Amino acid sequence: MKLLLSIALTLLRAKLRQSIVAAVGVTFSITMFVTLLGFMNGLNAMLDGLILNRTPHVRLYNELKASPKQPIDLTTDTATHHFVRSVKPKDELPRLRNAEAIMDALVKDPRVLAISPRLVSQVFFNVGTVDLNGQVNGIDVVQEVRYYQFMDYLVQGDPEDLATGNNTIVLGKGLADMMAAGIGETVQVTTPTGERSLLRVVGIFQSGIADYDKVQCYANIKTVQKLLARPGSYYTDINVKLHDLLTAPALAKELSARFDVDAVDIQTANAQFETGSNVRSIISYAVGIVLLVVAGFGIYNILNMMIYEKLDAIAILKATGFSGRDVQRIFLLLSMVIGIAGGAAGLLFGFVMQNVIDSIPFVTAALPTVTTFPIDYNPKYYIIAVTFALLTTWVAGWFPARKAAQVDPVEIIRGK
Repeated sequence: MKLLLSIALTLLRAKLRQSIVAAVGVTFSITMFVTLLGFMNGLNAMLDGLILNRTPHVRLYNELKASPKQPIDLTTDTATHHFVRSVKPKDELPRLRNAEAIMDALVKDPRVLAISPRLVSQVFFNVGTVDLNGQVNGIDVVQEVRYYQFMDYLVQGDPEDLATGNNTIVLGKGLADMMAAGIGETVQVTTPTGERSLLRVVGIFQSGIADYDKVQCYANIKTVQKLLARPGSYYTDINVKLHDLLTAPALAKELSARFDVDAVDIQTANAQFETGSNVRSIISYAVGIVLLVVAGFGIYNILNMMIYEKLDAIAILKATGFSGRDVQRIFLLLSMVIGIAGGAAGLLFGFVMQNVIDSIPFVTAALPTVTTFPIDYNPKYYIIAVTFALLTTWVAGWFPARKAAQVDPVEIIRGK
């Protein structure tokens, strides 16, 4: 094998320029493969952080809806006309019944990592003679900070002030700008029942979604219960965080049936978003693989030309006792040397390119937590790249090597 490798390296040096071109093709392909996948999956991870980190794995709530059975559906007499007034939704509060009992059961469930109750209500912010529509979210601040990355979106203020202060509120960036409200100022809030209250601004929240930040605000859940004149057991939502995200769809169905509440899982709530992330990943892999295949065609063409130009050398090798299998191994080794050299350089340049992109400043007011372009340094991209590169170069070298193994030295010598 050592002799065969030495002969392969001699052939490579004889066609050094063409070999370098082939190796550069492999290097470029792997560099782009690693860089593209690292960037696109880093982008997906960033978007996941912006959207999915703030989304519960399972959300329990009570949705008001019309009765599924209307009077017209109960009649069997179709010969006469019926004048029917439709049955409206039941006159009940949009709260979770027995919320505390549900939370006690969820805390004991080994599949559940954490729960966070919420009280969500529409409100109006009074700015002079103008009423701005908004939505106040009463939250458990400690749980939101620990499990839903609330701090990542708080561009001004301290969540401790929200957790411990009375009549305090965190405004969305867009909403704060419209009201020209800053930290320490008070805003007037009107509830759906017409009750007015003054709340002190202790923070500014920015999710990166402009429409969301123009209406959303956050307050301590006890503050919202007081604002709406509701008891301490009044909740509209329970957000559930799981140990295993993949169990969310099944658990949502189970909890809905068990507690007679509406439940939605994170996959269902973000189906379109997940589809977009998957499509971006597939496109990235496809482009990278196409680049590697193109590099393989380059190696194939160069080896074919080398065999044509080295027919005399192949004939001499066979005439001196080398078998067709030995000749095939020589050209396969030549192909693999090109692939390994190009692959190693590609991994190095790919890592350098990822670091260069990761160091480029990316500053935008819409994404305050993002300072540079996102890069995912997952080692699997490097493993996939080098594995596919070696496989491509081996396949590209196998066909020319097989052709070289079938060369008849007698015919070559007679042709001369």
